[in-house]
Amino acid sequence: MIVLLNGLNSQLSLRDGPTDLGEPPATLPTVGTNLTDLTLRKRKVTVRELGGCMGPIWPSYYTDCSSVIFMVDSANIHQVAASCIQLLSVLSAEPLSSASVLVLFNKTDLPCSMGLMEMKSLFRMDDIIASASQPITALELSARSGQGLLEVLHWLDSTLKE
Repeated sequence: MIVLLNGLNSQLSLRDGPTDLGEPPATLPTVGTNLTDLTLRKRKVTVRELGGCMGPIWPSYYTDCSSVIFMVDSANIHQVAASCIQLLSVLSAEPLSSASVLVLFNKTDLPCSMGLMEMKSLFRMDDIIASASQPITALELSARSGQGLLEVLHWLDSTLKE
């Protein structure tokens, strides 16, 4: 199972190839928890999406988790410190010590969003990556426009265990 933390309600799918992603889905902030099944290269993957307000119960979902996608609002500078602390808490959880981690800086389509380099600097991603036991990837994304979605799907596919 893959856990999407701080997520946006989005229905991801990989269709016939990189040019056939279709229209981006409507997005809404995740208030509770959602389950989504994806098919990547004929393999079924279950994604459990947990909203940011569900932070206190996130650890109860770590046990069967093989990968983590941690989504950050790159247009909300006021939440950067809190998001970084949440990420550090996730990375230090023992059940996730070998899980692959994707940090997604979302909302790149907004004029007030920070770029990937700025967000990585604010998060001190180089230091986090150097000290974490997990493999960590950082990407930027616009869940609304679909920009970066293909890279996320490729990351998901590459982290699946045969």
